[in-house]
Amino acid sequence: MITVLAGGTGAARFLQGLAQVVPQRQVTVVSNTGDDVEMFGLHVSPDIDIVIYHLASELSPDRPVNGAASMPPPFGGGGEPFLKLPLANEDPGWGIGGDTFHTLEALGRFGHPTWFHLGDRDLATSIHRTFLLRLRRTLSQATAEIARAFGLEATILPMTDGHFRTKVATDAGILPFQDYLVKRQAQDRVRGVRYAGVRRAKPAPGVIEAIMDAEAIVIAPSNPIVSIGPILAVPGVRAALHRTKAPVAAVSPIVGGKALKGPADRMLADMRMEVSAWQVGQLYQDFLNVLVIDQADAELAPRIRELDLEVVVTDTIMKGMEKKAALARTVLAALKPT
Repeated sequence: MITVLAGGTGAARFLQGLAQVVPQRQVTVVSNTGDDVEMFGLHVSPDIDIVIYHLASELSPDRPVNGAASMPPPFGGGGEPFLKLPLANEDPGWGIGGDTFHTLEALGRFGHPTWFHLGDRDLATSIHRTFLLRLRRTLSQATAEIARAFGLEATILPMTDGHFRTKVATDAGILPFQDYLVKRQAQDRVRGVRYAGVRRAKPAPGVIEAIMDAEAIVIAPSNPIVSIGPILAVPGVRAALHRTKAPVAAVSPIVGGKALKGPADRMLADMRMEVSAWQVGQLYQDFLNVLVIDQADAELAPRIRELDLEVVVTDTIMKGMEKKAALARTVLAALKPT
């Protein structure tokens, strides 16, 4: 079994490549739920859904999208600007390819906020999840049922079934993560990150076992502060990574001093950390064996080795399915004993 600790878009793309290299049934994903949010009375799990949609090929530029492109509806509930929605053949990193937004448009008419872009089919996932939770299913059980409905053989585990929310401390105050990232477009200066509910959080069923029983563990190329950080903060998870006999590799989401997607570079800089692959290795140093970095950061390899980590230098830019699969092969090869 290969266990992957996963955030959102970068993790989902890596998992697409991994699924080309090994059977899905051999993959277990421990997904970040610190990004979860309630919208319109619905429980939305963005990182879990991104992983499911990518593995089910519901969102991918590598497959043709049927139907005409969905144009952005001209509205903004409550006077809020409605950001440009992607065309159907683009990969924005969220939602379902080719989705429409008629329900969101109708909600905007009633004055509901429309800054969090949930397409019609994406809303169906959240409606079903909320329905299951109200039937007293756990988030783990609901996630497993949704993954099966999308035809997945991989095991998708939320990091916890409990209430756990990432909060971002900024000059504008303490913001829920989605407010910081989506509503305010990550424009606020970050002073720190807090994990609400962390003290009472317990790993979801199967999470610790997935770490302890794994043949190999991969920390996906995700934001180390707000995507992987929440998973590591769940009591027992980091300790399990120390105890497991499985080798652990991480793929740096920072390339050439910048984040490929998302605000990881800005957050690291705001929190007075180095914006580099070296910093990623330093954050995971206590349990990591191998750090995979991009060719653009090859000069950092000697510094990273000083952290007592092995370094693999390769192309980590996942443009197209072939490169996703190539990166997955490289990571798995680095985890095999020589």
